[in-house]
Amino acid sequence: MKVLVADTLAKEGLELLKKETELTYDEKITPEALKEKVKDFDALLVRGRTKVTKEVIEAGKKLKAIGRAGIGVDNIDVKTATARKIPVVNAPRSSTISVAEQAFGLMLCLARDIPRADHTMKAGKWEKKGFEGIELNGKTLGFIGIGRIGYEVGVRAKAFGMKLIAYDPYIKQEILDPIGCKLVKTLDEVLAVADYITIHSLLTDETRGMVGKAQFDKMKKGVRIINCARGAIIQEKALVEALKSGKVAGAGLDVFEPEPPAPDSELVKLPNVVCTPHIAANTQEAQVSAGITTAEQIIKVLKGSKPDFVVNGEIYK
Repeated sequence: MKVLVADTLAKEGLELLKKETELTYDEKITPEALKEKVKDFDALLVRGRTKVTKEVIEAGKKLKAIGRAGIGVDNIDVKTATARKIPVVNAPRSSTISVAEQAFGLMLCLARDIPRADHTMKAGKWEKKGFEGIELNGKTLGFIGIGRIGYEVGVRAKAFGMKLIAYDPYIKQEILDPIGCKLVKTLDEVLAVADYITIHSLLTDETRGMVGKAQFDKMKKGVRIINCARGAIIQEKALVEALKSGKVAGAGLDVFEPEPPAPDSELVKLPNVVCTPHIAANTQEAQVSAGITTAEQIIKVLKGSKPDFVVNGEIYK
């Protein structure tokens, strides 16, 4: 069983693969080299850097499994993998807490303007009057999508005394009852009342660009936006205009479209934007969990067992 790991992976995941398979580790492989090299392997494991395109999958004549050490699989052509009956496995629970904590951290930064206050202090200034913040307590936090990560954000928001409301057509109210979150039937219901909006949807054809000018127009003036999901869910031009007009008081962003943003990105340079370079899942704990979980799933497939976490489960029907 030959496995190619084409991105950085936690040593714990690599050690597991070494024990069970013939491992090749090339975390800096180029797209051109990958298309040539993949033809000799039974499985390919990546994170977010490497693109597993249709051409890569077609070149991997021996491929029996593709693994993503993380949650999102938008860098993998799942359709092509499915057509070839190749299971795409991932680690959907590995970074839940890490991403939830990042989202909540961005929310706190927006509420108290922490990054800018730090910057002025380091510049030798003492500008107390310019940093009047707002409390999270009593504010309404609206969720666009509320899966595992969103739920954990809700746990933390409840502890801060926030009111919770969510739009997610794929979840039931009873799942959200423990955190006191109200599930509504339309996105507009969230947009109309939320003081903060946090996005936790997967990027699909349905969610791509789902937050644009029409949605910003329906939001409360002074709303704050947090996005640790995927940049393409928000229409960037519309967000920039909403931030400049004051309709959106601030945005906390860990994801962008494209990544990295262009050097002259107006969005990144706005003073009311707090941004980080897609690091929400980048904690020691999350990376170890993702590495081990994905390695386990790859090994299961190669040994002829059905994996626990498979994105294209229809191939087993």
